[in-house]
Amino acid sequence: MIRGDSVPGTESGGNAQPGQGLSFVGAGCIHTYMSRPRRYLPGGMAFHVLNRGVNRRTLFSSDRDYEAFGFDVLETLRTRPMRICGFCIMPNHWHMVLWPENDGDVSSFVHHLTSLHALRWKRRHDEVGLGPLYQGRFRAFPIQTDHHFLTVVRYVERNPLRANLVDRAESWAWSSLGQGASGVCLPISCWPTPNAREANPAAWVACVNAPQTAAEVDSLRRCSKRGSPYGDDSWTGVTATRLGLESTMRQPGRQRKQAS
Repeated sequence: MIRGDSVPGTESGGNAQPGQGLSFVGAGCIHTYMSRPRRYLPGGMAFHVLNRGVNRRTLFSSDRDYEAFGFDVLETLRTRPMRICGFCIMPNHWHMVLWPENDGDVSSFVHHLTSLHALRWKRRHDEVGLGPLYQGRFRAFPIQTDHHFLTVVRYVERNPLRANLVDRAESWAWSSLGQGASGVCLPISCWPTPNAREANPAAWVACVNAPQTAAEVDSLRRCSKRGSPYGDDSWTGVTATRLGLESTMRQPGRQRKQAS
């Protein structure tokens, strides 16, 4: 049995207010450490969410590790409801496709889940006080709810096949596609688009197992790394402006100066 543990309700200690920095006084000077900008993850919009172990360390090395994470998800859902449209738990990271109902739900859900998981994982592996488990703040990017949404769910469920962990994607027990074979089943929500998986399960499984193009995979990885919207050009432009993600749409590197 997995024992319940309390989880801190705030992301940082001290008395700093949201949006303010923390100050350190020493050697006659004051250093101010500014907090990271708050992300706007509105309700009603679908998101791909990912987090991985610090320095890509292994998080899940046994069935018990995978099952414990599943129980952590179920416990988090009791107090922080979330529509999970798809997921995949890999040895050193996990993916989820989330469709929140309200603004702020994604951050609340993921922060509580990762805090609870890290706390219990550290106790189970006798690593309390030995540094962080996760690399840092989770990554997230918004998804246009048309065929782009299906592409993202397919990408997520295809992860173990792409990593050569299984011969068929549905053979991986720790994903929304193959979880019927595991000891813990997470509730899978309806989709914001027509649900291809429910409409024709066999066709969906065949689609997930079919190769994705390199361009498609590169595009999704770029969105995950930078947090930029995934969709057609018109939608991504409007969404980037709405969510304050314009910087994620720029090409990396120094911009060339226009000739005068």
